[in-house]
Amino acid sequence: MRPVWSGSLSLGLVTVPIRLYSAVEDHTVHFRQFQRGTEDRIRYRRVNERTGKEVGYDDIVKGYELDSGDYVVVEPEELDEIAPGRSKSLDIESFVELDAIDPMFFDKTYWLAPAKDEFERPYALLLEAMSSSGKAGIAKFVMRGREYLALVRSGDGVMVLNTLHFAADLRDPAEQLPDLPSKARARGKELDMAVNLIDAMSGDWRPEEYRDTYTDRVRELIKAKKKGDTITPATEPGEPTKVVDLFEALSKSVESGKAKKKSGAKKPPAKQDLSSLSKADLEKLARERDIKGRSKMTRAGLEKALKAS
Repeated sequence: MRPVWSGSLSLGLVTVPIRLYSAVEDHTVHFRQFQRGTEDRIRYRRVNERTGKEVGYDDIVKGYELDSGDYVVVEPEELDEIAPGRSKSLDIESFVELDAIDPMFFDKTYWLAPAKDEFERPYALLLEAMSSSGKAGIAKFVMRGREYLALVRSGDGVMVLNTLHFAADLRDPAEQLPDLPSKARARGKELDMAVNLIDAMSGDWRPEEYRDTYTDRVRELIKAKKKGDTITPATEPGEPTKVVDLFEALSKSVESGKAKKKSGAKKPPAKQDLSSLSKADLEKLARERDIKGRSKMTRAGLEKALKAS
């Protein structure tokens, strides 16, 4: 895997050369565009809005529209001059309790690894220190000409970096959403029943049980069309619950939740079809099950180890 960024992790006077790797893989099915009835690809070109003529990349500048409708034109060189620079330092400025950070601030997830074997000792020391303290570092770094706020924390034998949204980036729901419940208040029995429903549906977090079913169905659709078959449409969502039926709907949901929980406790979890997973998915599942030696396993080895776990 190629790193997306390389530099040094700085904590006080301690500096550790590190590399940043993406921890997330995109499984989205990507389509190309064609003219209907042909195999002619659709292409997009940069054209002058007034003349309709194509414009070369070197002749394109950026402009910011003012309230008056006029534009302030900005040259690429001017943006380069005020860019945060090509800093190669990930500077930890403070440490906080991980639980103190609202998940709203989390953006993307990366792994941090030592740049070379000789830096494993200081890397492992910082990793163990963060794990023992239970705290995470708040840091800033520059990547692709942009400054990022980040959270550095201990993971499963590896440092994890989460890019964070700046506070100014988050919208105020009171200003953005007109239909927030301001006057409606939950009734006693309905509230108790809703809490019971949450209890009935509560369980341990098992990420391997959740899949991107929409992407699965897109792939099924492609396979079916390749064979000339059809695919069953997805079921329509249920009707909104009427206020007068709320208590009855909650009661039935609680009973249903208890029944599912009871049946789930009796039956062992269904075996996952490992052959349908990508190697990246298998590696992720192996990490979650803490299978030893997984980093050196082939796809067949991963399947065998997962089946035995």
